Order: sequence, then structure tokens, then C-alpha cells
Amino acid sequence: MASPRILIIGGGAGGLELATRLGKQLGRKNRAQITLIDRNSTHIWKPLLHEVATGTLDVDIDQVTYRAHASSHYFEFQLGSLIGLDRESREVILAPLTDEAGEEVLSERRIGYDYLVLAIGSISNHFNTPGIQENCIFLDSPEQAKRFHRRLLEAYIKLNSPKHPKENLNIAIVGAGATGVELSAELHHAARELNQYGFTEMRRDRLKITVVEAGPRILPALPERIAAAAHKELTKLGVDVRVATKVTSANENGLMLGDEELPADLMVWAAGIKAPDFLKDLAGLENNRLNQLLVLPTLQTTRDSQIYVIGDCAGCPLPDNKWVPPRAQSAHQMADHVAKNLIAALEGKPQSSYLYRDHGSLISLSRFGTVGSLMGNLVGGAMMIEGRIARMAYISLYRMHQVALHGWFRTIMISVIGRINKIIRPRLKLH
Repeated sequence: MASPRILIIGGGAGGLELATRLGKQLGRKNRAQITLIDRNSTHIWKPLLHEVATGTLDVDIDQVTYRAHASSHYFEFQLGSLIGLDRESREVILAPLTDEAGEEVLSERRIGYDYLVLAIGSISNHFNTPGIQENCIFLDSPEQAKRFHRRLLEAYIKLNSPKHPKENLNIAIVGAGATGVELSAELHHAARELNQYGFTEMRRDRLKITVVEAGPRILPALPERIAAAAHKELTKLGVDVRVATKVTSANENGLMLGDEELPADLMVWAAGIKAPDFLKDLAGLENNRLNQLLVLPTLQTTRDSQIYVIGDCAGCPLPDNKWVPPRAQSAHQMADHVAKNLIAALEGKPQSSYLYRDHGSLISLSRFGTVGSLMGNLVGGAMMIEGRIARMAYISLYRMHQVALHGWFRTIMISVIGRINKIIRPRLKLH
């Protein structure tokens, strides 16, 4: 009898952790065939994309190669993009794979499954605002982060040229959630570091960063006292924070804030997310208004018990009429829970319900500070922390993701190598 086939679509924080755990628990003992499919060849932890964008993190060093990771963790990896789902025959349909010249490498494929896990993640939601799609960069993928980094380096070169007519580099960031706030601080950190690499004209006063938020305050998903502390730090850096301000359109010269034009050389849209649009019409599965696939408390879809959904693309309701927030900790928890439920399903045991646990939120302002709350509902309330303790807690979140992928020993070694690289390698990625 053939082993059950477990297919995971999406190698983000949740999908890759799930494939790794199932590979070790099931694939290693040939109890199931585990396959991970992603449209990229490598993985980078999504909360780090703002560091990739500014060059303070070298993605070539920190990324995980799916195929190599799969080989050492008892699962299979296939490169591909989901374009369809046949629930009757239990097959996913993958788009043809082409090279840079447009030549077809692999034709359209169908891959069968007994259990399917969708961990596709999310994309930016520009709410159909005119000009945003054409003129803004979205930090929702490694490719977009690398694109911003290239354009940022080009802007630095121009600003450092005596013949360049502009006095300042104007960067506009729409959205004052975690991505927008962390990016604005990281940009200031990168600008300070640039002086060591020949960009002598890149002074702090020439970097003009504006963060635009439609809501009444920054970090609307976090407690007000955390938002206030972060706002204070951004103001110290010279970031122009505009709250209760709506972007009505964008063009090649900047943003329109109603009747006011905000000039910008670089524009980043970080004002909201949604699940990919193709999920709206995926095999009759049920969605919410953000295209997320609705799930039962067991994280199985409402219309097909053989399909599970985790991470940002899962519409998982909470008792207070809210949804499980699209955070890395949610994806981590869901991956852990679905692993248990899949093992239970293979053993003929009942499925258990998922309970979201808020472990708090941390916002990194680069080397200028870290603020946040720990424990969340584990102690019936939030404990606010800042400074060095908060920075250590923030770094530990990424370390726990690495532990889930590599184990404690390799994570410790990766950490040590990272410290060495900070000494022997440039502090910024300059290409």
C-alpha cells in the first residue's frame, strides 16, 4: 500500500516549518510522502524583508535553499506556482515553468495528494487606489525587497554625485504598521552606515522620510502605549509621521494626499494585505473579503476536510468576531497544530481545535531601539518592554524560526557565523 501523500503549497514561515516537521516525523519513517511546492527556490523569513530592502541584511547569506533543506529533512521539493485545484481527483495544477528568456522548462503539471495544506501567504492590498500598482514598491516578497534595494542604491549614487540637481532623497512609505515603521528606521540606519563606503554626501539631513497612515495613530494593531513609544523614536530620527492622512492616488513624481502633492523619489506601499486574488475562485472553497480561505477550528477548510489552510491566507475566526492576525507567530502556531492534526488523521484519531495564543508584539527600530509587549494573553495582559531586553526578545523570534528549521545546534552555529560575518564582511549589501 502506497504511503499517504501530503502536499504543502507555499514555503513561507508556516509552510516550511510544517514540511520540516512532517519530514522528520513521517517522511523519515516512510509513513507519508511529504512534498513542498513554492514558486521560489529559496526561503527568507518575511519579517526580515525590510532589512533586505535597505541592504542591512544580505539575503544571499540568510536565505534557505528549499531543495537542499528538503534533501536533509526527508521531504521532496518542487518548483512551481499553483493555478488550479481539482478537488474531485485530488490534484493541484501547476503553471508551466519558464526560464528568463521565456522558454518553457516544464509544462503544466498535475500533482496528486491525499491531504493538502495551503500556506500561500499574502500580498499587498492597495485597495484599487489609482497609480499605486504602477508607481509603488510592495515589500511582500524577496523580489520586491531586492527591487527596492537596487533603486535605493541608484538613488544614493545620484545623491552623491556633484552633478545631481536634487538636494535630498525623498522616500514616502504608505502605511504605519510594523513593515512601514521598521522600514523607516532601518533606512536611517543604512544611511549612517553608507558614509563608510564612499557615500560621503549621504548625510542624515538629506534623507527625507515620510510615513503616511490613514488611521489616527501608527501601529494600529498594537497597544497604544507601544505605538506612542515607537512614534516618539521615529520623531527623534527626523521621520515625518502623518496620521489621519489618506493617499488618494500616486504618480511618477509622488503621492497625492487629497489636494496636496507629496514629492517622492521612492514610494513603498505597506498599507494592508490580502490573500492572493486567485484564491477567490479556487475550486469552490469559501472566502472572506480579504480572499482568505475560511477554515474550521481544526484549520480544515469549511467545504473540504482533506484541505488545511495556515498562515496569512487562512480566514480563522476568533470568538470576539475578529480574525487570527496575519503574523509570523500565527503561521508558526498553525503549522504546529496542523502537523498534530495530520498525524492524528493518519492514525485514525479525531482532529483537535486550534487556539490562537498572542505572545505579544515587538517592533524593531533598527539599532535605534526596540519596543513591544511580551506574553500577551498568557498572563491576562501585556507587559511592555523596550531597549536591550526588547531587542533580545525580537532577535529570539527569528532564532525560534531557525530552530524549527535547523534544530538547536545548527541554529547556534548559524548565530556564531552571523556574528563573525558582521566583523569580516561589509555591514551593508552594496550590490
